[in-house]
Amino acid sequence: MGNRVTREDFEWVYTEQPHTQRRKEILAKYPEIKTLMGPDPHLKWIVSGMVFMQLLACYLMKDLPWKWIFFWAYAFGGCINHSLTLAIHDISHNVAFGNKQAKWNRWFAVFANLPIGIPYSASFKKYHIDHHRYLGGDSLDVDIPTDFEGWFFCTPLRKLLWLFLQPLFYSLRPLYVNPKAITQMEIFNALIQFSIDLIIYYLWGLKPVIYLIAGTILCLGFHPISGHFIAEHYMFLKGYETYSYYGPLNWLTFNVGYHMEHHDFPSIPGCRLPMVKKIAAEYYDNLPHHQSWIRVLWDFVFDDTIGPYSRVKRLCKLAKES
Repeated sequence: MGNRVTREDFEWVYTEQPHTQRRKEILAKYPEIKTLMGPDPHLKWIVSGMVFMQLLACYLMKDLPWKWIFFWAYAFGGCINHSLTLAIHDISHNVAFGNKQAKWNRWFAVFANLPIGIPYSASFKKYHIDHHRYLGGDSLDVDIPTDFEGWFFCTPLRKLLWLFLQPLFYSLRPLYVNPKAITQMEIFNALIQFSIDLIIYYLWGLKPVIYLIAGTILCLGFHPISGHFIAEHYMFLKGYETYSYYGPLNWLTFNVGYHMEHHDFPSIPGCRLPMVKKIAAEYYDNLPHHQSWIRVLWDFVFDDTIGPYSRVKRLCKLAKES
């Protein structure tokens, strides 16, 4: 095995993303899938329980030695926080309260953000719309690494470092690739988040705050759950730009592994995506999918042909804003 990946550029395609056409075909054949769209009545209760579980954990962390703070941040708290980022992903599609209650979804995402320690939900919503509308779009889909990332992180050691630094790149890349004006909701998100951080610090000291933020950074970086970042859209097989994963970690991640199904039907909440696969089985069963997110991370690091350049890119025309 060589030291450098062989790919030297992204995989440029000149076709539309596959999800639009597949969505039309599936809905024409199985119109009952429309009944799966709409809010998940259980999501708000599950998320609320996770938020309060982390607040209880903060109280329990206040007197622990530092080594145990970081251990529990990685082994427990970070898993909850990563799961909450994926709840925010679902909420960004208005599946907590429905499209008619869009504001309720925005504010509930800010609530789900509280244990994460860093304001995230409002900025994520702003850019995630583009990820669906312009999947692979050059300078539009900020989920795609930059040319520098593809060029520099090209050896096993560097790719491993890139995985550790994923939270940094995910937060800074949009500012470079497709900067947008700060919204009022982002300001509210930051003010509320930092106020809660200060309250936790005032009540229980620095350790609980570090527990929350360290857990977020560690578990969004090199962690088994973070395999989904690579599994979703990195081109492990030529010609396929989105992949699903149907393993047990979906239980912790609001079924984000059902990613082909999600991009086909983003208004269907994660809890119902398995039903999409079951109803339209012939559209999904023969598509390549992943068996293990840990294996995804292993292959990404050690396979010479896979790296940050392993993404499909296309030129997209800006849609007119309604």
